Parts: sequence; C-alpha cells; structure tokens
Amino acid sequence: MAASPQSVKGSMVPDPGARRVGVFFGGISPEHEVSIISALQAMAALDEERWTPVPVYVTKSGAWWTGDALREPAVFKRPMVESQGAFRVHPMPGAGRGLVLEASAPSAWYARSRPAIIVDVVLPVMHGGAGEDGSLQGLFETLNVPYAGSGPLAAALAMDKVAAKRWAASHNIPQARFEAFTEGEWQGNEEAVLGHLMSTVGLPCIVKPSRLGSSIGISRAGTRHELDAAVEDALRYDSSVVVEEAVANLRELNCSVLGRTGSARASVLEEPLSGEALLSFRDKYMRGGGGKGQPGVPLGKAQAAGMASLDRQIPAHLPGEMTDEVRALAVRIFEAFDCEGVVRIDFLMDGTTGRVLFNEINTMPGSLSFYLWEPSGVPFATLLTEVIEAGLVRHREKAGRIRSYDINLLSERDLGGLKGAKG
Repeated sequence: MAASPQSVKGSMVPDPGARRVGVFFGGISPEHEVSIISALQAMAALDEERWTPVPVYVTKSGAWWTGDALREPAVFKRPMVESQGAFRVHPMPGAGRGLVLEASAPSAWYARSRPAIIVDVVLPVMHGGAGEDGSLQGLFETLNVPYAGSGPLAAALAMDKVAAKRWAASHNIPQARFEAFTEGEWQGNEEAVLGHLMSTVGLPCIVKPSRLGSSIGISRAGTRHELDAAVEDALRYDSSVVVEEAVANLRELNCSVLGRTGSARASVLEEPLSGEALLSFRDKYMRGGGGKGQPGVPLGKAQAAGMASLDRQIPAHLPGEMTDEVRALAVRIFEAFDCEGVVRIDFLMDGTTGRVLFNEINTMPGSLSFYLWEPSGVPFATLLTEVIEAGLVRHREKAGRIRSYDINLLSERDLGGLKGAKG
C-alpha cells in the first residue's frame, strides 16, 4: 500500500512509489448516483502500489469536494458537511505540476489550514452531463493536466446521439433509420413533425433525448398518440430528440473497446437481458441487491456493483463468425470516433436476420465495463492502469509538439507593421 502523502512547502505531494490519481465523479447529471457507484468501484480496485486515489466529488450544484471520507458509500446518503475527511476545493493551474486543488472554505483561516493537493493525473468517472460531454476534458486540456479516457471532441460526439449518428453515417457505419429535431422545431408544428416521422421512420419506433444515457427518457411508441407522448417526455430531459426505427426481434449486444487508435482491442460481447423491449434505468442499476455474490465484482469499499448487477449473458450466445464481426465493428467505431481509454459500444441486432446496427457509444461506461474485461482476461486493476497510462502517454506526446511560436507580435516593430497594414 502506498504511503500517505506528505506536505512539502505547503503542498501535498504523492509518495514516490505511487502517483496521485484524481478520481472525478458525481456532477450535474441525472446519472449522478450511477457515477458515484462507478467511482467507488474504481477507487477500491486501483492498484495502490502504483496509484493513490484522490476522490474529487462534484455535487449536483457543481461544488468540488475531496477527502478520504469520500471513498465510503455512507457519506453520500446525507448532505455534505465540512470535516477532516471531506472538504470543498477549487482547481488551480499547476504550471506543469498537474492539477492543484486548493481548499475552499467559508473563512480564510480554515482554507489556510489545509495544504494544497497536487494530482498527477485525472481519471474521470462521470456519466452524463458536463462530465461526459467533453467540457470537463476541455478544462483539463486548458489546465495542461494529464487525464485518462477520450478527448473533448470524441466525448462530445459520443454524448450527443444526433452528432454521433451523423458522424457514424459519414463513416458508413450501419445503423437504424432515424430522424432528429429540436424543441423549437417541434413546438407549434407537432402534427407536421408527427406526420413526417410516421412516413420516414415509421412505427413502431424508439424516442430518445439526444444527450442522456442510462436509458433515461427513452420510450417505445407503437401508435401516433404514443409517439406524441414519447416526444413530449423526451423533451423534459433535453432540447433535442432522436426518433429511430424499432428493430424487429431485437437483441441488444454490447462490446467494450480498450486502448488507443492503432492498438485498440475488443472485449467479449454481452447480451443484456430484460423482460421488457427496452432496458430501463431500473433494469440497469437497481436489480438484485446491487450485485451481491457476483463472481469477480470488487466490492471492497464500494459495496455496490453498479452495471455488474444487471442480468446479462456473458459472453453473448452468438456464432463465432458473428461475434468476430461485431467485435471488429466495435474497434472500427472506436477509431472512427478517435476514442481513447475504455468505452462501451452498444449494438442492436435483428434476431431473425442477424442484421447488426450501431446504437451508441459510451466514452465513460458504467462500472468502466470491468465486467466485460474480466472474462476477457483483464482484471479491473489492470484495466484501470492501462486507461491511466494511456492518458499519460497522450499527455507526453502533446507536450512534445510545437504549441506556440517565439514571435512577439506586440513588439514595437511588429505593431508598426500592423498599423501600416491598417492604413
């Protein structure tokens, strides 16, 4: 186990034997609690001979908290209170040292009593909202902080179902027929939009908010009335909606991909099982007592199994040739979106014809898809190490490129030239 961090010149620095990993979770998102479960699992599974986890919890109001108490599930069952084990922080540029977290407190003396914490690399474990849509990754890019997982563009593309479908179409990736529209296009034109959807997508169909995950706000419509109600429900969650054909004899298949472009590899496949045509949020996260007794689930301090509690067939019962086809398609999609780290790609399959269609890509999957990698021969701790190290490699590569020029356009000579050009 790594030694405790020491305070040096007013800052917290990691033990020489382990790098400090800021595990970000929570956030302003309907998937806030799911993120907590995934992060608790990840912190419990990290190889602390190599990594020292630093929990960074983002509340539903956007405040940042840290402290060892945030590694225990019980603390999230009540409002956050400042204590020795949990306190508010705010980020500061680290000038190449990583991410600096300084204490934020109601009184100045309280803030000064806590040394700053330096995080060497960030592991985002945030589902939905600002944590998964690329904005948090953009902050780390701006602060020049190493972080694991996909970059801002891939995260933003994957989070927006409309953008993802259009991007996939540009790469000739097979997918279901779909239409997309905004709240502004819907309001006042409901009957015209419904008529258009009936003629292009048809019934039955699936209605989804564009930028949410975990099956939140998703409905199946079999009649015009149901389609109208489903669109209204989806618009409660997002200002943009996707309506796509309902695949006949549906079988859902998921595959995780790990690595970077040129070296990515696919996991075994899973087939989620549910008595309903679509898996609901409750199906995914609230079954079976949190996965108690499931083989390979690293409960540890987390005491929760998240996505691992879902009823699923692993590996999916498919012919070997079809399994290879889906896994190859998953890697192709991973690279088309320029993803990094670990993602989960969801597919729809017509159980009669065998037609396989891209559904969506999750750049920050629930439970980080460890339950797909353990059967693939990659333990959770190894999975986390690979994801973190890939982020560090990307950061080193970026640091080796030219990012600025030693030309001062504000010098007297250059300013004179600008004035002349203006004249």
